[in-house]
Amino acid sequence: MRRLSVARSPGNVRFKAARIAAGYLSQQALVEALAGRGVSVDVRQVRRWESDAPPWPYAAAQQALTELLGQNIEALGFTPPAGHDRTLTVRRVPVAPALRLPVQHPATVQPASAAADYLAVTRAHRRLYWTVAPAVLHPPVSAHAVLGEALLPATAGATRQAVAAALAESFLLEGRIEFFDLREPEQAGGTWLRALQAAGEADDSVLGAAVLAHMAFIPGWDGDRAGAGERMVMARTYARRGPASAEFLAWLDAVEAECETRCGQTRTALNLITHGEDLLAAGSEHTSPDWMDWFSPVRLAAFKGNIQLAAGHLPQARETLMEVLETLPPDADKQRTVVLADLGAVEAAAGAPEAACAYAVRALEQLETHWYATGMERVRETRRALAPWQHEQCVRELDDRLYGWATTLSVLTR
Repeated sequence: MRRLSVARSPGNVRFKAARIAAGYLSQQALVEALAGRGVSVDVRQVRRWESDAPPWPYAAAQQALTELLGQNIEALGFTPPAGHDRTLTVRRVPVAPALRLPVQHPATVQPASAAADYLAVTRAHRRLYWTVAPAVLHPPVSAHAVLGEALLPATAGATRQAVAAALAESFLLEGRIEFFDLREPEQAGGTWLRALQAAGEADDSVLGAAVLAHMAFIPGWDGDRAGAGERMVMARTYARRGPASAEFLAWLDAVEAECETRCGQTRTALNLITHGEDLLAAGSEHTSPDWMDWFSPVRLAAFKGNIQLAAGHLPQARETLMEVLETLPPDADKQRTVVLADLGAVEAAAGAPEAACAYAVRALEQLETHWYATGMERVRETRRALAPWQHEQCVRELDDRLYGWATTLSVLTR
């Protein structure tokens, strides 16, 4: 007789996601961290906290958990017992809130069509990201995420799973705007934590892997190799659980390669890029999810060109970046800005200031119409490389553009 399979409940996904995002990869690691704060619990207790019906932690444990995981106790998925005096609850940690799920009421149950309707707007925001100014797009994306938080507890079954996945995607996009376009890494970190929690609600491992890989950028760009590496281990672990495509796995290589480059490990980074190229060449039976619209073979080549530049391989970097510039699709204005700035940095390193300035000016022209904070950072890096020629006419003209009215206003209004 064949045994009927019963779907396993994901448990308290908000607590699990917060634990992982805080760097405690195992339940035992959290036990040890709590012990360091004078709270004595065992793995079985943590397992109960991560169950469907987590028991309300005692006061000292509440305080330690909020400090270690960066959220208040109710945001971690705990429900106060009946008669609980909320005035006695430990202080709320001032970070971005997690999923704010109101109590479900039968009268508010949403139809199955709500998932498709919510996802349609999420997809529209995803497409608009490439053409709409980030300061204009960020508020509606954020508001859409708030709507998703309100819808989620009013759904059930497959509808709830679909809404949760679309909500995770909305949070992921919101965090991308905050990190790459507005350069607000702290805010992006909080937003991506909420994305991870929503991905847990959806039980979507690949989406969770994408969020975790984005979270690796935060320590990686700060030169924290250990912190970035830890998050990449998490991302790869989640990717193994789902149907990750060759393109997705190659993107993970590209993310880790960029983090390694910013930590001064260019040889490791180039090896990762080679591995990513091999993955793309081999392909896989799995297709990439629709939401993964930020990566392609040409974008992997853009990562490669930047790493070759950082490694001092100037002829190779020039060749790679020129090919990328010719291959980028017409709507890739943000990526084009980065590539132009990198080409300027190549020419500056090669002792060709006029060519470097020409590329930097082209990048600034792109930024006047399609603002991208990451692109502006790359232009400034090129300008710093031109310091030996700062009295040359071409560099002075670049400064006029770099600090002109149009660019300055773009910086302040986008």
